[in-house]
Formats: sequence, C-alpha cells, structure tokens
Amino acid sequence: MLNPSIGKLIKEYESRYQLVIDVAKYARHISEKADETGEILVEKPVNTALNELAAKLDK
Repeated sequence: MLNPSIGKLIKEYESRYQLVIDVAKYARHISEKADETGEILVEKPVNTALNELAAKLDK
C-alpha cells in the first residue's frame, strides 16, 4: 500500500494531535510485540501503524 493520504485520515479524527497519538501508541505496541517475539521488522513501526490504521478506516 502506498502512503495513505493524511487528509483522508484527518477526516476521521477530530484533530491532528489525536491522529498522531493513536499512530504513536500503535507503533509502540508493534515494536514491543516484535521485541517480545524476536521478530525482525522490515518496515518502521510508524509506517506499519499508519498503513494498518488507514486500512481499518477504509473498511
């Protein structure tokens, strides 16, 4: 998936701040899960979180 449009994501949130907070929390969760399982991340956790969040909002 290509980088999701920030404008598209902003429409689902009341503020940019809340979007940033949600992406950061989810990225931290992805990173911690990868550390626990010993998984090597190919993509940065923030990119993964942003893409997964955009995919959830598309549904």
